[in-house]
Amino acid sequence: MIGYALLFGFVCLSLAFLLNLWRLVLGPTLTDRVLAGDTMVINVIALIMLYGIMETTAVYFEAALLFAMFGFISTVAYCKFLLRGDVIE
Repeated sequence: MIGYALLFGFVCLSLAFLLNLWRLVLGPTLTDRVLAGDTMVINVIALIMLYGIMETTAVYFEAALLFAMFGFISTVAYCKFLLRGDVIE
């Protein structure tokens, strides 16, 4: 039963990832592209978590945590660059 739930999760998250990729490529504004990239990071984190559940190991959960921290910092830095034109004050 858990196999079917994992398969459904992988399919749904892969579809969401593809739709975010479409928004990233065809986004009319730069803000749409930044938000699509941030949402893609969230989708990748969820895919890593599902793979960790499937493999029953905790290594993938730690990798997802590191990826979440990197995604948050990069989104904040890019938004700060868009607002001010400089990341470091």
